[in-house]
Amino acid sequence: MNFEKIEQAYQLLLENTQLIESKLDISIYEALIEQNAYYLGEASDEATIMANNGRLRELGLTAEEWRRSFQFLFLKASQEQPLQANHQFTPDSIGFIILYLLEELTPQLSSFDLLEIGSGTGNLAETLVINSRKKIDYLGIEADDLLIDLSASIADVIGSDIRFVQEDAVRPQILKESDVIVSDLPIGYYPHDHLAKRYQVGAKTGHTYAHHLLMEQALKYLKQDGIAIFLAPSNLLTSEQSALLKDWLRHHASLLAVVALPEAFFGSQQYVKSLFVLQKQRQQPVETFVYPLSDLQNPDAITAFMKNFQNWKQESAI
Repeated sequence: MNFEKIEQAYQLLLENTQLIESKLDISIYEALIEQNAYYLGEASDEATIMANNGRLRELGLTAEEWRRSFQFLFLKASQEQPLQANHQFTPDSIGFIILYLLEELTPQLSSFDLLEIGSGTGNLAETLVINSRKKIDYLGIEADDLLIDLSASIADVIGSDIRFVQEDAVRPQILKESDVIVSDLPIGYYPHDHLAKRYQVGAKTGHTYAHHLLMEQALKYLKQDGIAIFLAPSNLLTSEQSALLKDWLRHHASLLAVVALPEAFFGSQQYVKSLFVLQKQRQQPVETFVYPLSDLQNPDAITAFMKNFQNWKQESAI
């Protein structure tokens, strides 16, 4: 990976998106969608944009170099025009932990179907598909039209063979079962109580947590021996409405692993998340792997986590 080329690409993308943003009086995210269309061949009357896109093509970026360039642009954009919390991209340090878990837990598969619920900007999708040692048939579900257009346009530029659909994932979908489901779960209450009440985790009165509903929904699309990996609030099993969630888990799912992520990474205790790994109810119970990952940036801490996970796998015959 050539970091000099990534920096050059980022600067060219930034200049173009800022020009488009100013000219069309739109958000930087909408401007990036326009920029991606110009890069892919749509004509622009701005000579600078056309020249910069020519220079971008000459860089000959790899898929991962493209992904990193877009990620730097997202970081810059978030300083000027922050997306709401549920629309932020999943950081690489977490994305690569998810990648490690899904590959370790699918040793028998050289390729697999992956469904992402709440695909957002598409950064987690690209992280997994580009960097996996296995072939991934990816489908992402996202309700927000801006994020769908953004992630699809980035995939077109990178050349990723991935698909996105715009749907409210809480509503029933006609989907084939997948080997792996991942989700950086959107946090908050789901507004449509009449739909929520159809779920076992649905609150009897008031709104239901959307992340609870999406966990229950996700397992309907999971193969019997498949793996679901959720990034969710660390207090998932102790918060309000957790009794409903735990009752559903007890009857329908096995909790394979809980990886607690460091509070310092999130900046505030109220935003701290953990990784929860589920499988449909196993005939043979397994002791849950519980691990506090102390530092996402320290190679020794990551190595220790991987060693402990390998030991758990061997002891549990996963």
